[in-house]
Amino acid sequence: MDVMFYEAFAEEQGALEQRLPPSVIAGFTPQTIQETRHKTPLAALISVRTQSVIPPDWGPLLDGILSRTTGFDHLVSYRAASGEDLPCGYLEDYCSRAVAEQAVLFMMVLLRKLPLQQTQFDVFDRNGLTGREAKGRRALVVGVGRIGSEIAGILEALGMEVRGVDIAPKREMTYVSFEEGMAWAEVVFFAVPLTEETRGMLTREILASNEQKPLIINVARGEITPVPVLLRLMQEERLGGVGLDVFSDEVVIAGSLRSPGGYNPVVNEVYQLKMMDNVILTPHNAFNTQEAVARKAEQTVRSLEMFLSERRFVNMV
Repeated sequence: MDVMFYEAFAEEQGALEQRLPPSVIAGFTPQTIQETRHKTPLAALISVRTQSVIPPDWGPLLDGILSRTTGFDHLVSYRAASGEDLPCGYLEDYCSRAVAEQAVLFMMVLLRKLPLQQTQFDVFDRNGLTGREAKGRRALVVGVGRIGSEIAGILEALGMEVRGVDIAPKREMTYVSFEEGMAWAEVVFFAVPLTEETRGMLTREILASNEQKPLIINVARGEITPVPVLLRLMQEERLGGVGLDVFSDEVVIAGSLRSPGGYNPVVNEVYQLKMMDNVILTPHNAFNTQEAVARKAEQTVRSLEMFLSERRFVNMV
């Protein structure tokens, strides 16, 4: 086998199979590496997303790892853990628009209380369903890179007042400090990469000066807005709502939800959030549009073909 694909959901596998040349022998599974319980790699070249935990002792047995993501912090961590200077690759931007649209969708759903509207349809009750319009509201975009720029553009088109937080501003807009923005915003979008500086960025203290009960939306990395912090803020009624496509401890949460059994305090906190009327959670799926999956498959195959012939990826970590 030339390459083994982990975490390949049905539509993605179909797109990859359609584009892979007949000469490349590939294996596919929707499971993570740990869910398959593979003791050794089935191919010297493997491709993962973000939830697979690659065993450190696989390092000497692998020729390379391609992550089908634009983020690659998990590959950097794996090389450090394994002690192997393995060739690792990642993809170019393929889903910024898709992720941005889902982030804005979260906002609209929460502003209009859509989960509660659906619940009360059965009795056709409008009490407590009065929502808010987006136009004129104050939105903070934390991380104005490719995804953040797309989010800001959509928000401006909706007539919102938008400010950004970024250490290296690229898009023309008003920028503020994180502290100033968090005191000002009615809606906060997190689209910043995960670094030591952004890990645990959202705290109860940072919201001390904001009395507006802002909406918190995260489509970046879950560690930036830890679930325990969000849950406590929601229980204290200091937030107007939460929209998450990513989660702290996502590997544990995803594995537990796919194979339930026994009490797990991390999953329990997620379920407490999920049961609230002003919370929307999705399974790290914001990237998943037909257009983005097609771009993703094309980039993946191009990078794999380069590696098989030249031992390097299009985008090297």
